[in-house]
Amino acid sequence: MEKWLYVMMIKKGKTYNKVTKAVITRHVENLRKLDAEGKIELCGPFKGYPGVAGMVVFRTESYEEAEALCKQEPLVAEGFATYTLAALQVADKENDYLL
Repeated sequence: MEKWLYVMMIKKGKTYNKVTKAVITRHVENLRKLDAEGKIELCGPFKGYPGVAGMVVFRTESYEEAEALCKQEPLVAEGFATYTLAALQVADKENDYLL
């Protein structure tokens, strides 16, 4: 059986430098909620990657579900960031690294 994860790259928008602690708090609350629901595989900020704030790797049933989660991310919904979303086919020992 194929396994897929969905990778959201959060890109800094023109107003990203105006992000407040309140916005970050809403962002973290959203991550906590999604993690509690089992929707997050991995997430975190980037250091030294210009223009990109961070990423979230979603464990969802479909690309469309992951896209809906991207759109509700407070940094995106409030206009501070944009995103790209990519489907990642998991290669691991369970599927012999797709061999």
